[in-house]
Amino acid sequence: MKTAVKLSPEFRSQTTKAITSIVIFALTYGLILGLAMVLTGLCVYFAIQIVILKPTFVTAGLGIGLASLGVLVLVFLIKFIFKSNKFDRSHLQEVTREQQPRLFAMIEDIVGKVETDFPKKVYLSQDVNASVFYDSSFWSMILPVRKNLQIGLGLVNTVTESELKAILSHEFGHFSQKTMKVGSYVYYVNHAIYNMLYDNESYETMMANWYNASGYFSFFVIAALKIVQGIQWILRKLYTQINKHYLGLSREMEFHADEIAATVTGYEPLKESLLRLPLADLSLNNALNFYASETEDPIKTANIYQEQQFIMNFLAERDKLPIIQQIPMVTLEDSKKFNKSKLQIKDQWASHPSTEDRILRMEQTQLHAEDAAKQRADQLFEQLEILQQQFTARSFEQIDAENKAKLISFDEFKEKYVIDFNKNSFPVVYNSYYDNKTVTQVDIHEPMRVEATIEELFSDAKVNLVYEEYAIKMDIGTLKQIAEGKSELKTFDYDGIKYAIEQSEEVANKLAEQLPLLEKEIIANDTAIYWKFKQIESEQQREPQLERLYTDMMDYDAGFETKYSIYIDLLNGLNFLNTTTEYQQIKENLQNLKPLEESFKTELKKVMDGNANYSIVNKDIHDIFEKYLEGNYTYFDETIYLDNELNSFFHCLHNYAYSLSILRFQLKKKALDYQESLINNEHPISEQHIAQQNL
Repeated sequence: MKTAVKLSPEFRSQTTKAITSIVIFALTYGLILGLAMVLTGLCVYFAIQIVILKPTFVTAGLGIGLASLGVLVLVFLIKFIFKSNKFDRSHLQEVTREQQPRLFAMIEDIVGKVETDFPKKVYLSQDVNASVFYDSSFWSMILPVRKNLQIGLGLVNTVTESELKAILSHEFGHFSQKTMKVGSYVYYVNHAIYNMLYDNESYETMMANWYNASGYFSFFVIAALKIVQGIQWILRKLYTQINKHYLGLSREMEFHADEIAATVTGYEPLKESLLRLPLADLSLNNALNFYASETEDPIKTANIYQEQQFIMNFLAERDKLPIIQQIPMVTLEDSKKFNKSKLQIKDQWASHPSTEDRILRMEQTQLHAEDAAKQRADQLFEQLEILQQQFTARSFEQIDAENKAKLISFDEFKEKYVIDFNKNSFPVVYNSYYDNKTVTQVDIHEPMRVEATIEELFSDAKVNLVYEEYAIKMDIGTLKQIAEGKSELKTFDYDGIKYAIEQSEEVANKLAEQLPLLEKEIIANDTAIYWKFKQIESEQQREPQLERLYTDMMDYDAGFETKYSIYIDLLNGLNFLNTTTEYQQIKENLQNLKPLEESFKTELKKVMDGNANYSIVNKDIHDIFEKYLEGNYTYFDETIYLDNELNSFFHCLHNYAYSLSILRFQLKKKALDYQESLINNEHPISEQHIAQQNL
């Protein structure tokens, strides 16, 4: 290893807490297990005495039942020992040194520098990830277990050679220090308690079978169940604390592994890859979703990874990110461009620190990269295209189970993807100004002369106003939840200042005071935008359309919350379906929802009968709506829920919400596309063309 990595005070603190939680669990579990063994011994002893005292069929049945009481409790307490957490390898493909010599040479180099063991096996997967894994069991805490390495082709496709080396160094770093064994112990204790609390399907089946085997056993099974529930109550209290300490240690282990990676490659390669990974992951998912959405005329590709790369660079170009060797360079500022929140809350339930925190800690090491290899990581692999095609074929086994999809070329994909993307996004000229906002308060009746240019109206400064308003509203919502006691936090930071939890409402009120001024600035800019385009429309002697488009958009937005609230109110009103409820109460609850359901049906018909230019009700959705409207559903029949009716209703309800949101998007997009045509001095898009695009 280049530089010895010292354990930070935070790491030592979390390790101490983790060890303490292990000791507390061990003592508690040991006490419970000891009592269970005594109980089992007593049950067996008295069972034998009953049979000896009066050897009859009845006493034999009672004796077996009594003995089973202790055995059932004991089995509950030790069953986790025999539970092996097998890692699912069905999505993986093993590679060997002979197949991938350059990759294995890199791993050999990392292993030597990190001072850890070479992985037992090396696997490839399809995703944007790398990890070290092993099959964990009770015995893995005692006996040495060699780890396996997993490398995702989606990752290899989007990083440089030095970045891949840094990522793999991070993964091996988790197991390079003896202190990491503590993490393994806490992990297993956590899973042991989880097994006893929640992984009880086979155990409950065994109890049910024993309960039904004989009437003599039923009383003792119920008694055992009550004892088990008492044990679970104790374990549940322990689980919260142990889980919290495990996650705290897990976050420190990430920092530690980052520092180890920095000793191998310098911190820059890991930093650069961390900032790009969300974009790489989004790009692969977008490529897969593109094909999954083509249900009417299914299509497929031979290589999803060239399309991942195309999407990644397409999105990077839209965001004006520099691209080197087909790999976008993302900065921390780029990743935070639209996140204007100043609220900092330590997430005690997160297993990983935030990317920003990880980068800050890495930079503090001052371990800089020397001659980092900038060539693409995929050059390390032999026959990469064949591997990519094999994993692509696996992906389509789920998407195209019947093998009916038509194979399209890469050029066809690019053309279709860009058309699809443009249809479902706003023009780049707006600089993301409209991505998270609606236009509801523009004065379209008081003309004004606008001297500002289009570039000034959609400048970064104007876009920042929109995202500052959005961030403040979100922060206010979070702070109000904290004030209502919906958090276990003790402190939080806002704009670099630490506050006690009791001050959350005060801070929320101060933020609310900032909103009117921000909203006024945004409305003023929205109004200037409208009249700027009105001027351009007049100068180009266009047939006036802008006023109507804005009116349609603003009128729909004005009523959107009312329409959408019906969906929310119905969902909330049906929460009782998820709990055990008395029959009479079920009937009353459903009856109370009838007026709201009638309002829902009225709005549903409006969606179905809406203007054809904006209709998004395709045949599938139309059939769902029609089936529901034609049915006179009661949802409940004396003692049972009518699942078919409930399923039909929920399908309809969710598609209603989807339809409202899509229609809102289409109205806004139509106005924005028309504005773009004014900028480009193009012929306005025809109503018929828009209708065809939206159907």
